[in-house]
Amino acid sequence: MRRTILAVVLSALPALSGCGSVYYTVSVNAAQSRLEQARAAGAEKAAPYEYTFAREHLRKAQLEAAEASYSDAAAYADTAELYAQKAIDIVEASKKVEAK
Repeated sequence: MRRTILAVVLSALPALSGCGSVYYTVSVNAAQSRLEQARAAGAEKAAPYEYTFAREHLRKAQLEAAEASYSDAAAYADTAELYAQKAIDIVEASKKVEAK
């Protein structure tokens, strides 16, 4: 039992030392997923501004992370996710209008 607890604590130490990178990783994964959803929904054509804005913010997030500016990177990733969702919303709204 003690060895298991010790192993868990020791394996968690590297992650705890880089909390910024952990938050960035979660943010960028969410943004990448949302951007892929937007692309699959056809946002490149239906919502080009929002899609491109999201894609470029995701790219900037990755550049910031490469320079270890994780809080800036996470902020860019959050913006990317927000605009990817806006693109999805525009696509869905346009589909509803076409269906009427």
